[in-house]
Amino acid sequence: MKTSDFTFELPQALIAQHPLADRTASRLLCLGRSNGAVTHRQFADLPELLRAGDLLVFNDTRVIPARLHGHKASGGRVEILVERLLPDDRCLAQLRVSKKPAAGSHITLDGGSNLEVLGREDSFFLLHSPDEPLSALLEREGHMPLPPYIEREDSEADRERYQTVYANKPGAVAAPTAGLHFDDALLARLDDMGVRQAHVTLHVGAGTFQPVRAERIEDHTMHAEHIEVPEAVVDAIARTRARGGRVIAVGTTSVRSLETAAAGGELAPFSGDSRIFIYPGFEFRAIDAMITNFHLPESTLLMLVSAFAGRNAVLAAYEEAVRERYRFFSYGDAMFIGDA
Repeated sequence: MKTSDFTFELPQALIAQHPLADRTASRLLCLGRSNGAVTHRQFADLPELLRAGDLLVFNDTRVIPARLHGHKASGGRVEILVERLLPDDRCLAQLRVSKKPAAGSHITLDGGSNLEVLGREDSFFLLHSPDEPLSALLEREGHMPLPPYIEREDSEADRERYQTVYANKPGAVAAPTAGLHFDDALLARLDDMGVRQAHVTLHVGAGTFQPVRAERIEDHTMHAEHIEVPEAVVDAIARTRARGGRVIAVGTTSVRSLETAAAGGELAPFSGDSRIFIYPGFEFRAIDAMITNFHLPESTLLMLVSAFAGRNAVLAAYEEAVRERYRFFSYGDAMFIGDA
């Protein structure tokens, strides 16, 4: 298939620049997986789509304040986007700078902190915080890494709102945005209904926003992301299947985590990096339904959703969402894809 097979027209005005005041106030477009039927609801209606015995699988990664600003010894400005946290107060990062810094050089951040350049790893720079824990440096000096289509500076409010309420394990540089629609009250209501919850971890990298540059999608190589699917999740899914419940992935990152863990034919615990690329023709083994936001044209995430519900049905649903003035992308509205 061609990358251009996954394009659609999106007015700039529909790209959400700010979150709504209430997390659950988003709209929810429901797409039948088997018949392509579209209905329009509010995210607060989600309990009406679920039933006791279903299992929601969330990604509990926590977004780190990954964007930093500073200067080299020469005075040249540097913008840093941390891609991955590493042991010993090191990280891999992208640098936006006029002249690439050499190994052994230092970057002075605007708040006065110091980062040492250790070298290169592929397209990333290996950086080290020699004077203090890197986590403390990021919390003090870092900015929330809002996606490039949000055309404003981050604010203090984004530290809360570009984060799920159940975020637990620091390491992501982009939010698992389907989870942004849940608040504590909705999670409690679902629990009271008998809808179970489980958590995987996928530390979302900045590569999630990289365009597919290959003409044929089969020629595209995914960026690596770290995934944890613990045995407790595998057991929870087995119990869900045994009682006739559905496994519902909250977000494409949860889909990719579970399908990576099931790549051998059966779901099994998994810990490590994954480059799984899900596009039409993929055989799903782990999930029955998904909750997801609206994704960029020609993106790997749109291809994943198309693999699950069918390219034609998904693009038709997107066209309807545009007509109905849904809000798109990270701070936008959501979809529920599955059958009753």
